[in-house]
Amino acid sequence: MTNTANYTANFTASEILAVMSSRLLKEGQVVFAGVGVPLLAATLAQGLRCPGLTILFEGGVVGPIIKAGQLPPSTNEQRCTKRANMVLSSTDVLLLLQRGHVDVGFMGGAQIDMYGNLNSSYIGDPANPKTRLPGTGGGNDISSLTHMIVAMRHERRRFVKKVDFVTSPGFLDGGTTRHDRGLLAGGMFRVVTDMGIFGFEEKSKRMKIVALHPGVTLEQVQDNTGFELLHDDDIAVTDAPTERELSVLRDLDPDRLYIA
Repeated sequence: MTNTANYTANFTASEILAVMSSRLLKEGQVVFAGVGVPLLAATLAQGLRCPGLTILFEGGVVGPIIKAGQLPPSTNEQRCTKRANMVLSSTDVLLLLQRGHVDVGFMGGAQIDMYGNLNSSYIGDPANPKTRLPGTGGGNDISSLTHMIVAMRHERRRFVKKVDFVTSPGFLDGGTTRHDRGLLAGGMFRVVTDMGIFGFEEKSKRMKIVALHPGVTLEQVQDNTGFELLHDDDIAVTDAPTERELSVLRDLDPDRLYIA
């Protein structure tokens, strides 16, 4: 089954992720962005709607100047330090999180479960994993201390009932368990996929459909999810990416490093 019906006719799944994610960011926020779609989304938001948005990299760059056609290949790319507001050590960047100076964390993951826990460590048995993944980096700190936006492809193998390993905590076992275990700040805010936008029910903290992209049905999104999604009777539909959004996005990444 195709993920997005006729919705991907004029743009790629990565472009959908970047555009829809960018719309969630607000003027004046500080966003801790990973490389790839998170960086594209943050830069797109900054260019179109939020000139006062501050982007923060794990490598220590605060307020990088991202030029069209010169996207950094990693968050440690030193070319981004030119004209940046500040360059800190990784330790000092994480201290900004602990002091509450970062509003939004923005990254992806290999697996996510019904409570928003992310896995980027391994797939399978920990003693003999099928696949080893990049690991946490600063992912645990980011998800523990900020309101999180996650952007990822919507596939049943990624949206699982229980992640193989909790690299970055969401709402743990749901309800009040995140707070009960000492994570008093932040939590999962939105999950953006090529099929829709998802939030979390207030009390249970289970994943809930906020909106579906045009051409995507409830049956499609549920078939591509390994657990039952909550939803209202009347589900909203997102506005398709505009020509302006797509034009700016493609100028940012003309070689299609991230929007292939």
